[in-house]
Amino acid sequence: MAFAAFASTTNTADAPPRRSSRIALLLLLPGILYLVLFFLAPLVSLLLTSFQAPTEFGDVGQFSYAFRWENYADVMRDYWPHIVRSFAFALAATVLALLFSYPLAYFIGVKARRWPLLQSLMLVLVIAPFFISFLLRTLAWKQLLSDESFVISSLKALSLLAPDAHFTGTPAAVIFGLTYNFIPFMTLPLYTTLERLDPRYLEAGNDLYAGPFQVFRKITVPLSMPGVVAGTLLTFIPAAGDYINASRDFLGGPDSQMIGNVIEANFLVLLNYPAAAALSIILMAVILVIVSVYVRRSGTEDLL
Repeated sequence: MAFAAFASTTNTADAPPRRSSRIALLLLLPGILYLVLFFLAPLVSLLLTSFQAPTEFGDVGQFSYAFRWENYADVMRDYWPHIVRSFAFALAATVLALLFSYPLAYFIGVKARRWPLLQSLMLVLVIAPFFISFLLRTLAWKQLLSDESFVISSLKALSLLAPDAHFTGTPAAVIFGLTYNFIPFMTLPLYTTLERLDPRYLEAGNDLYAGPFQVFRKITVPLSMPGVVAGTLLTFIPAAGDYINASRDFLGGPDSQMIGNVIEANFLVLLNYPAAAALSIILMAVILVIVSVYVRRSGTEDLL
């Protein structure tokens, strides 16, 4: 009898309280509704649109719901150079942003600790571009890098560029714009990780007769990998779908159009909604696969 009472008390104590579960569900309900309305529903609509077929004897831009999987084959056949170019540009911009941002983040997060005022000032300078519109920053670089600008004219006068050379409208200009615009997205995660780096680890490496390069390679880089992975993801993902830098109205040209420009043209100009939706789904799927493989290979699965 006593044992039964003890077992009943134990089971009651181990069972999760129903009231707490209901409160947790009520607290989660607004977030769940938000995701359903503004993420899941548009995603399903986009997927259904990607399978639409043209309406027979209909006007341009009129489509009916169907299961036309040939839309994916058509866009892959017609726009595969743009898809490859987008990921190549995004990869190049990510690598360049990492090369520029890591020394900057290391100086702010590690070396500038002894000067809090300088550290705060440099952080403000990194964040300052966010206070200016993305469009205005890109348009400003278009003016600075145009053929008549002081920069390009000086390079031509110094024979560093051919007299008839152009920078805007080239793949190099697009990669430059992507790198510049997404450097803060790379620097801030790196700074957050390096700022928490315990300097005693670096001192221990020096005490064990390791050179500066060995300390950097064996201690600093492994401990900063979460910041590297987060920064590269925050840079690569939006850069792959960017359509502003590669636009002909900004830094791009006919041979530097990215998949975002093709989606924009199909959606707003050609009114080919199934093609635009299929390209969007392909872009999303490829990025998801690349990110999953990259995070798992880097040993930071907790970021997923």
